[in-house]
Amino acid sequence: MARKAKVVRKTRETEITIEVNLDGSGAADVKTPIPFFDHMIENFARHGLFDLKVRAKGDVHVDLHHTVEDVGITLGEAVKKALAGASGIKRCASVDVPMMDSLATVVLDVSNRPYFKFTTTKDSFAVSKKVISSMIEGRVTDTFDMGLLQEFMKAFSNSAGVDLHITLHYGTDIHHAIESIFKAFGRALSAAVAKDARIKGVLSTKGKL
Repeated sequence: MARKAKVVRKTRETEITIEVNLDGSGAADVKTPIPFFDHMIENFARHGLFDLKVRAKGDVHVDLHHTVEDVGITLGEAVKKALAGASGIKRCASVDVPMMDSLATVVLDVSNRPYFKFTTTKDSFAVSKKVISSMIEGRVTDTFDMGLLQEFMKAFSNSAGVDLHITLHYGTDIHHAIESIFKAFGRALSAAVAKDARIKGVLSTKGKL
């Protein structure tokens, strides 16, 4: 059975449609009003080998928070819907990904018990306070920082029912730091939702998630 889903979310602040295939090849078609965010979502899909289509509109003239958070909510809902009860999946995964000067670890459990924790170290605290700006023809089109990344991940965790822990060990370039996290997130989620023929039903002593 194909593990695919489509979710549409419309509010007074955003309008988002997401289609996901958990057993894809990493093909991403992402269009939001935030170019850097598009790039990160594409990295998530490519490294997770998820086929992903994202269309998002939002009140970015107010701020980026609403759009980033609502994409996280919608993606989480789509992943949960595609899993359809999570039968046969491995559930837990831990992945380390370097990106030049940065190193990130993502540990997660597809448990239906959402929790989110983001940790920096003394070697990554400074970069966690930086902001990345995207420029088109000399004009700042958007800014992105670790605060927005955390809002996205927390929203995903809550809507997908995923226990998600992220650690940025070190880094000096904000682009590299955020990209290492998104790549690790894609790889960890891919490993966690992978099926194992030895697992009958859900991997839980309770018999359900």
